[in-house]
Amino acid sequence: MRCHPRYSERMANRKDFLDEIIDERSERNPEFPDLRELATRREKLGLSQTLVAARMGTSQSAVARLEAGEIDAKLSTVERFAAALGQKVEWRVAKAR
Repeated sequence: MRCHPRYSERMANRKDFLDEIIDERSERNPEFPDLRELATRREKLGLSQTLVAARMGTSQSAVARLEAGEIDAKLSTVERFAAALGQKVEWRVAKAR
């Protein structure tokens, strides 16, 4: 189902709940991983959360919670999410400031 073009244009620049969560957590912790990038990638690829979940071996609701930042995801979970999208995560350890 497609939205009316004028509605889509208005909604494209509107912040949603996910944006608010990421902004809030980023303020508290600047190192908070931006899962929004992977969620955006999933949408651009035209993949449903259900398909990504199947590729990860998990449920659609788990992918939704991951994208929403509702869970404290393990590194391996984020890596599996990225892999399901044909991406990889590069981690590094840096000296504490």
